[in-house]
Amino acid sequence: MIGGGALIFVGVMLLALLGWRSGPRRLRPAVWIAGGGIAFPTLVLSALLAWSESRIDGLIWPGAGESPVIGLTGHMWWWEVRYSDPDSGRIVTGANELRIPVGRAVVVGVTSADVIHSFWVPELGGKIDMVPGRSTRMWLQADRPGVYRGQCAEYCGAQHARMALHVVAMPVSDYEAWLRTQARPVEVSGGLGTNEA
Repeated sequence: MIGGGALIFVGVMLLALLGWRSGPRRLRPAVWIAGGGIAFPTLVLSALLAWSESRIDGLIWPGAGESPVIGLTGHMWWWEVRYSDPDSGRIVTGANELRIPVGRAVVVGVTSADVIHSFWVPELGGKIDMVPGRSTRMWLQADRPGVYRGQCAEYCGAQHARMALHVVAMPVSDYEAWLRTQARPVEVSGGLGTNEA
């Protein structure tokens, strides 16, 4: 930003010096308006737009390339949490508890199955509305292990006050081990479903 401002300053100074050396020459006001009021701001704003577009994903989604993506769906009156295991590709589904690794940004894709909900974990960041039929996303990052309380922040019916969620922030190695364990196929033992008297 400072470099761009310095470049503009030097350019204006060079134009002023060249104009002064060539003698008193009057430009029509229309030239000043077209050059200084239309062309120059258009060029500067276009350059700023291109620069910001190239950087915006890194500001909004820090580390999005390597971040886990967790799906969160609001239901009346509970939370459905979906993880994707990167090793096996299996989907792990849970309820009312969101687990995240400490020190890593996690992308949370949110939606609602029925009415408008709002996902809010005060200690980890802002809130985001969950609209039926629409998917939006936000990111969370916990800097220390612990359990953080989340809440639906949009009135969604009679049991709205009970629509809480716990975010469990755990060390990265523990998170990865937990996800691998949850993604394993269920093992059925021989004793299930039998009537032992």
